[in-house]
Amino acid sequence: MSASQFAETHEVFNQVPSLDGANLYRLDTPLQAWVKHYGGSFAEAQLQAYGALAGGPLMAAGFLANENKPVFKTHDRYGHRVDLVEFHPAYHELMRTAIAHGIPSSPWQDPREGAHVARAAMNYLHNQAEAGNACPLTMTFASVASLRLQPDLAEVWLPKVLSREYDPRNLPINEKTGATIGMAMTEKQGGTDVRANTTRATPVGVGGPGQAYELVGHKWFCSAPMCDAFLTLANTDKGLSCFLLPRHRPDGTRNQFYVQRLKNKLGNWANASSEVEYRGALAWMVGEEGRGVATIIEMVALTRFDCMIGSSSLMRQALTQATHHCAHRKVGGRVLAEQPLMQNVLADLALESEAALALTLRLGRALDRQHDEQEDKFMRLMTAVGKYWICKRAPTMIAEASECLGGAGYVEETIMPRLYREAPVNSIWEGSGNVQCLDVLRALSKEPGVLEALFHELGDGSGDRYLQAHIQQLKNDFADTADIQYRARQLTEDVAVAMQAKLLLEAGNSTVSDAFIASRIAGRGRVYGTLPRGTDVEALLARSTPLV
Repeated sequence: MSASQFAETHEVFNQVPSLDGANLYRLDTPLQAWVKHYGGSFAEAQLQAYGALAGGPLMAAGFLANENKPVFKTHDRYGHRVDLVEFHPAYHELMRTAIAHGIPSSPWQDPREGAHVARAAMNYLHNQAEAGNACPLTMTFASVASLRLQPDLAEVWLPKVLSREYDPRNLPINEKTGATIGMAMTEKQGGTDVRANTTRATPVGVGGPGQAYELVGHKWFCSAPMCDAFLTLANTDKGLSCFLLPRHRPDGTRNQFYVQRLKNKLGNWANASSEVEYRGALAWMVGEEGRGVATIIEMVALTRFDCMIGSSSLMRQALTQATHHCAHRKVGGRVLAEQPLMQNVLADLALESEAALALTLRLGRALDRQHDEQEDKFMRLMTAVGKYWICKRAPTMIAEASECLGGAGYVEETIMPRLYREAPVNSIWEGSGNVQCLDVLRALSKEPGVLEALFHELGDGSGDRYLQAHIQQLKNDFADTADIQYRARQLTEDVAVAMQAKLLLEAGNSTVSDAFIASRIAGRGRVYGTLPRGTDVEALLARSTPLV
């Protein structure tokens, strides 16, 4: 008997077909429905096209960008200090594609009804392919709100910031065809408490808004350090102020901006985050002196919104992977997606994903209707609520989705470990959970009409008795101000769930809204897969399962 006859030990079968090349927009019925619901239908063709890119070449680029992390080069071969971060070509492909399709710029260039909704949907698709470069894309998008507060600087920078040309060259702004903007706020001793910052700013001349200063100090987190300029905070004699600090001085020489090292992070591997020092770095004041937090918060509000988009998109991609796997994998001779307990889990994950998307795109509509008093108050409160709740739900939801793949979901050949590593950053970035909950209380206590705007939006619970009772309990809880900080997380969660339920009811799909309310408000489930009896799990899965 020849040993060669044993070379083939087994037949490979019961494997899941590849999702490579799937159009992420076309297979996402909830996304299509909510984009239409909130006025983004004009972008249907763009979203179809980007869905194909995100599920095809960008997905492949995402894997490559994570397998080849950024490399920090302190000096060139001649010994000159250069402070450059080198990225894999796949990272540049991701950036180039996103910028060409207007992810950082489209709502500012064409501010029509639904523009922010459409842009959020585009970003939602992009993040499913790779979330790491969402950081520079988001900060570039969000910087517009702060830069517009200083028209003389905006005149120079906004044409490059809003350009659809990606120009990664390390050159002065006047030589660039496009620019990206980063942010550097936190320091070692303060973190989120930016009022503890020690970086000092000294005027070069007269000082004041739009004038040049030299900055001396450090930033514990600067992301991404290869951006063309950074919005940053430093103290003047009048207090903490906001500045725009470019990588190059007007004469073309490098600014006194030094990268100390790159952060070795849990996830977000394709993106470079760094520690930096300012050694007399030239920067220009943005907004009123001593009002730096108020100035930069214009940018922070939008980056928090993008944290919601980021977490929602990670959840959706995890759901896509889980439902696709279970639709093809057999256990005990039966397809997993046909087995009752797995149906319960998958349907529950689908509810979580759609509720996150609904709240996120509702915030997009509020952005589209800025300067409407009700919408502005809604945006002020619900950005903090949504940022807290959706970003908190993402890691647990993704972990459950990974478990649906069994051991296959735990290996790096799938995207699941990357999604799981990526999820916590959105909860931490731009203010962690406690910061968001305290911001909810701040908005309710210090900004007139915000609480009234909340309950105006929630209404009477759209006739659902469980939601009506939940809203009434919320009113009682907010009326009781004793130990309210201690209860801030519970209050924020209750607001988030109430708003998600209201939005799902309002959209008119009773299968989705009934299941959400039964499980999140009337139910007692503590883990996914505890939907109550009578839930139409097959209809929920048909709505969310990829047709691949």
